[in-house]
Amino acid sequence: MRVAGFGFRAGAGVASLQAALQAAMALGGQGPVDALATASDKAAGLGPLAAALALPLHDIPPALIATEIRATPNPRVPARYGHRSLAEAACLAATGPRSRLIVRATASPDGQATCAIAEGPDA
Repeated sequence: MRVAGFGFRAGAGVASLQAALQAAMALGGQGPVDALATASDKAAGLGPLAAALALPLHDIPPALIATEIRATPNPRVPARYGHRSLAEAACLAATGPRSRLIVRATASPDGQATCAIAEGPDA
């Protein structure tokens, strides 16, 4: 199971989210993703992309995101996400404890969104 995780600024549009996904795929995420993931308090912003791609959306509780220690530390990310890459933490949490990060957080060209890809047996 391959999941693309997203972090994004308020107001980021589908084009920014799609660009972040394309950038991550270009860095080694070849092959389709099976689902998208982000923090539950941001899921509404990712819903349009999930619908456009006909993919399930995993909404991960911020408390679970904050405990995902495999994600890269990022002091710019709010404390509610544990000061870690939201994109990385979301896809790792969605794919489970035996998952691995395939592509680290990669930004869209406009800087409004990041995407990371994880692969694992769970999702």
